[in-house]
Amino acid sequence: METIPIARPILTDEDKRSVLEVLESGQLSHGEWVERFEAAFAAYVGTPHAVATSSGTTALEAVLEALGVGPGDEVVVPAFTFAATSNAVVHRGARPLFVDVDPRTFNLDPQRVEEALRRPRVRAVVAVHLYGLPADVGALLDLTERRGVWLVEDAAQAHGAAWHGRRVGGFGAAAVFSFYPTKNMTTGEGGMVVTRDPELARRVRLLVHQGQSDPYRYELVGHNYSMTNLSAALGLSQLRSLDERNAARRRNAAFLTEGLRDLPGVEPPEEPADSYHVYHQYTVRVRAGQRQRDALQQHLAACGVQTRVYYPEPVPHTGPYRAMELDGGPWPHATQASREVLSLPVHPALREGDLVRIVDAVREFAVRAPARG
Repeated sequence: METIPIARPILTDEDKRSVLEVLESGQLSHGEWVERFEAAFAAYVGTPHAVATSSGTTALEAVLEALGVGPGDEVVVPAFTFAATSNAVVHRGARPLFVDVDPRTFNLDPQRVEEALRRPRVRAVVAVHLYGLPADVGALLDLTERRGVWLVEDAAQAHGAAWHGRRVGGFGAAAVFSFYPTKNMTTGEGGMVVTRDPELARRVRLLVHQGQSDPYRYELVGHNYSMTNLSAALGLSQLRSLDERNAARRRNAAFLTEGLRDLPGVEPPEEPADSYHVYHQYTVRVRAGQRQRDALQQHLAACGVQTRVYYPEPVPHTGPYRAMELDGGPWPHATQASREVLSLPVHPALREGDLVRIVDAVREFAVRAPARG
């Protein structure tokens, strides 16, 4: 039986021709293709400035550095997400202030953020649009503007997602995207910073390119965080198909939700009325808890359906962060989510037969679940 993978990057003949064009040009590092990709991506998001980087993590590190975040500062981050978000904070010498999430959306809970913003050393809030669903940027903008701190969007999983009809990436001081192979679009590896602030864009660009404004003219001590022409050429080609592939993800998600809607103990993801979810992941909750979630994952694996747990524990519960003895917590909703979430395949390469297999396998388990105790 053919396994249905949790992710499958789609690479077209046009993608391959774009990369081959760069290879044949001999201009493999940063150059014209990167500049074209930056312009196209900025236009797509709806911001005037974009700076391409080597990864989503380096994009976030460059933004935090450009905003002046450093030792002695605190940055609000979700307790339930990928560790790269808080890692970027730590690499700046600042301290992550982990905040619990909304149990319906898995994104930052604005009420908990409001409490965190009472602390005098908070300089920024990093709002992750987890699984492709926008965070409540309206509430978060109101809070951060009143407190006078930066709002940074971590849109690494949310290319094309929208809140109130406006694509994520243009709400805060800046936003970062990732183009890792499993994302809704890919450059192989890479990232992007977008912003409406020309001075912030200038500082980010300097930091990404070793601090150089022109060859060997250094304005600050920077990094080698730049994107290659090879990656940018692939990104330009992938961007043209992004909306179509997001629409396919949404159709697949709608099929799964319809098939799983009435199952006891298995909750499909929610999409608030003001949001456009692009389903980087289709993540259900298994309300009976971790043992039942793990049993469902094993059952699906036996049925040839690959799944993943994103994420098996809150970031502040992991070894390196536990050792830091950070303030904040407890994080009950993040902790509960880590025991209940399971992501099912939703990518655009799925066929209708694949979707039927996924639904049937979950339903088969749910029917038998009471006998499992």
